[in-house]
Amino acid sequence: MPKLSDSPVPQLSRVALVGRPNVGKSTLFNRLVGRRHAITDPTPGVTRDPVEAPWRWNDRAATLIDTGGYLSEGGDLDRAVAQKSIDRARGADVIVLVLDIRHLSPEDLGFIELLRPLGRKIIVALNKADSLEKDLLASDFYSLGFDEYVCLSAAHGRGIDELAQTVFARLPDTPIPEEEIPDLRLALLGKPNAGKSTLVNRLTGTDLSLVSDIPGTTRDPVEGRFTFQGRRFRVMDTAGIRRKGKVIEDVEYYSVNRALKTISESDVVILLMDAAEGLTDQDKKIAYQIVKEGRGVILAMNKWDLLPPMKNQLEAVQDRVRFLFPILDFAPIVPVSAKTGEGVRELLKTAGQVHRELLHRVETAKLNEMLKIWMDDLPTPQIKGVSYKIRYLTQVSVLPVKFVAFGNHGKDTPASLVEYIINRIRRDLGFANIPLQLEVRGGS
Repeated sequence: MPKLSDSPVPQLSRVALVGRPNVGKSTLFNRLVGRRHAITDPTPGVTRDPVEAPWRWNDRAATLIDTGGYLSEGGDLDRAVAQKSIDRARGADVIVLVLDIRHLSPEDLGFIELLRPLGRKIIVALNKADSLEKDLLASDFYSLGFDEYVCLSAAHGRGIDELAQTVFARLPDTPIPEEEIPDLRLALLGKPNAGKSTLVNRLTGTDLSLVSDIPGTTRDPVEGRFTFQGRRFRVMDTAGIRRKGKVIEDVEYYSVNRALKTISESDVVILLMDAAEGLTDQDKKIAYQIVKEGRGVILAMNKWDLLPPMKNQLEAVQDRVRFLFPILDFAPIVPVSAKTGEGVRELLKTAGQVHRELLHRVETAKLNEMLKIWMDDLPTPQIKGVSYKIRYLTQVSVLPVKFVAFGNHGKDTPASLVEYIINRIRRDLGFANIPLQLEVRGGS
C-alpha cells in the first residue's frame, strides 16, 4: 500500500522519560505537561505505549515522551514494551532516566548498562526526593558515571524547574511554535482487540501503538499525525471499551473513561469492529455517546478480507445495521483490513466527506424556503384535535450541527414531526452522513 503520510509533519526536539516500572515516570510526565495525560497507578507497568505531548517551559517547547517501564524479565508483552522504550530513547534528543532515589535496583542497573552507548544524552532524575536527606541519598548514585543529576519530587512539584532548565539547556533554542491545528481530528474507538492499534500504525506509517493479541494492550490514548491528499490528520488510538461488568481494574476504568473523553476532542470517530462479529450492543452504547456529542461516526468493518465471499455482502451488512440500530442509519459503513491496508484510503476519503458535512452551514433564508416546502408536503399533524406547526428554522452551530426551530407548541412538538424535519434537512441540504440536533422552541 502507498504510504499515507505524503508530506512531513514538523517535529520539535524530543525528550524521552525512561526507567523501570513504578519510579514515577507518568507522574513526572503529567507534572511537566501540566495536565493528566498519562495514566498513573501504583500497579507496575501501567504505561505500555509511549505517550507524547507538547512540553512548554518559559518561551521554549519540546515534545515529551512517556515510555513504558523497562523489565528485563517477563512475557512477550513486557519484552515488546521494553524494546519500544529503548527505541524511543535512541530516537530522542535528550533522555531523562528516572530513578527512585530511595532504592537502586538490579533492574535499574541492567537498564543503565543498555543505555550506556547513549550516555551523553542522559540526565538522571532522582525522583521521590521528599526528605531532607535527599543530598545524602543522591550521593549513592554519583558512581553511575553520568554528567548531570537532578533531585525532584514529581508528586509534590519539587525540582521541576531545575529539571526543565537542565533539559532545555541541551536543546536548540526553539521558541514555542504557533499551535498547529490539524485539519481533521480522528479518534479510533471500539472493543478490545478490534484492530485499532494496527489501524493507527497503518495510518501513520509507524509502530506508534503496541500491537498484541492480548485484549486491552492500549491504555493511554496514543496520538499520531499524518497527511493524506494534502490534508493534515491527527489520530487517537484509545483503550478498548468493554461492558461495565468486565471492567475490573482501576487502571482499565480510567482508560475507558479517557477513551470516551476523546469523542469530544475529535471531529470524526471511527468505530472499529470485527466484520465477522458485526455491531454489538456495546458498540451501540459507544455510538450513542458519539451521536450525543454531535460528532461524525464511521463504522469500519475490520478484517473484511477474512470473510467468506458472499453476493451483496456489504449491502446486507448495511441493511442489518440500519434495522437493528436505527440511531446509526446515517453512518457510512466502510469495509477495511487494517493488516493489509485494503479500504484504508476509502476510509480516509469518507472521513473527509463527513468532516465537510460537519462544517457545512446553510443560510437561514434557504432553510425557511425549504421549511415551507417540507411543511406543505406534510398534512398538518394533529393529536387529540391539536395542530402542530413549525414556522421558523435556523442553524445555530457546526460541529455539532445544530438547528433551532420555532413552533406553536415548542417542546411538546411530536417526535415524529421533529424526526421528519431532521430527515428532510439531511436529505435535501447536504447532511446525509452525520448526526443532526434539532431543538424546538415555542413562539411564532
